[in-house]
Amino acid sequence: MSRREDDRPLRVTILGATGSIGLSTLDVVARHPDRYEVFALTGHSRVHELYELCRRYRPRYAVVADDVAAARLRCQLRDDGVATQVLAGEQGLVDVAGHDEVDVVMAAIVGAAGLRPTLAAVHASKRLLLANKEALVMSGALFMQALRDSSATLLPIDSEHNAIFQCLPADYARGLARAGVRRILLTASGGPFREMPLAELENVSPAQACAHPNWSMGRKISVDSASMMNKGLELIEACWLFDARPQQVEVVIHPQSVVHSMVDYVDGSVLAQLGNPDMRTPIAHALAWPERVDSGVSPLDLLRIGRLDFQAPDERRFPCLRLAREAAQAGGTAPAILNATNEVAVDAFLTGRIRFTQIAGMIEHVLQCLPRTRVDCLDDVLDADARARDLARHWLARE
Repeated sequence: MSRREDDRPLRVTILGATGSIGLSTLDVVARHPDRYEVFALTGHSRVHELYELCRRYRPRYAVVADDVAAARLRCQLRDDGVATQVLAGEQGLVDVAGHDEVDVVMAAIVGAAGLRPTLAAVHASKRLLLANKEALVMSGALFMQALRDSSATLLPIDSEHNAIFQCLPADYARGLARAGVRRILLTASGGPFREMPLAELENVSPAQACAHPNWSMGRKISVDSASMMNKGLELIEACWLFDARPQQVEVVIHPQSVVHSMVDYVDGSVLAQLGNPDMRTPIAHALAWPERVDSGVSPLDLLRIGRLDFQAPDERRFPCLRLAREAAQAGGTAPAILNATNEVAVDAFLTGRIRFTQIAGMIEHVLQCLPRTRVDCLDDVLDADARARDLARHWLARE
């Protein structure tokens, strides 16, 4: 549905508008002004970038991190004659995600910070375009129950999950076995360190880790891709999205990033979704679903690409992938602990406080020290998140 029944454009809130996913979403939206209009944009601490976006797209609302940033942005917009209302903090995010007049919410805030506003969009029965995988990783059972209890529509934006969604039959929710699915093949580029000698990984720099060979992403996600934690989080996300067991999701390294993922059926068929590595493709797919609209992405030229390679991941090189699979199998609060510790570890690496190879060490230590408990409510998730961050910071101070 690309328009409402009254034929007005769909109103879109973009959580995380100043990041790479947010900017790609705005690019697709701008190509179809008859179908979509920007309702709200959020930018946390990137006030100048958000100011420029507000000048261009004139949203009803903008949300920043705190009252100081909000006052600054209000002043700038008022001086330019832009009538955008400025909100602040987590409550502002929740308000624009669940606003009565919003039709579509792009959830593209990185990390645990996106959990509450993403859930607010579900509770308000929005069309939710989920790029914030951490929200589902942290609170999978609660998230999926909230989805069942509402009339929200969840469409995955990660290129891999969007590809799987496109390759599954329409009735896959009845169960993968009944749909004839044997396994899900989750592709991964392998990142910038796929072929680097193991002995050299200890001394890689943040700049090297952020230099992804195929995708343009933020620094945190780039480091996750380099460690393959990103793929581990995607494995957990795939289990929740498609009601799969961890054993049914196989990670395959595919350096070209052209095959975005595959679904293997019991009759021997393997369906794959291919495309250039550009996030505008899954964004356009989810915005327009079940229709198709132009995304601005160039057609795929297989003759120019010439070859498609696949290999198994080496868990000695990528121990974060093993840790994520173990957390998926453990369930309960384990994925929330994994995610929280990884966020602390990646920040420590980016700021020069630990080596790249210590990211997995910190995560394994915290997972071993904190007991896995059941998740009965959101407070259980948030408590596990807080305890994991505290223990990770203690480990960091000791190291």
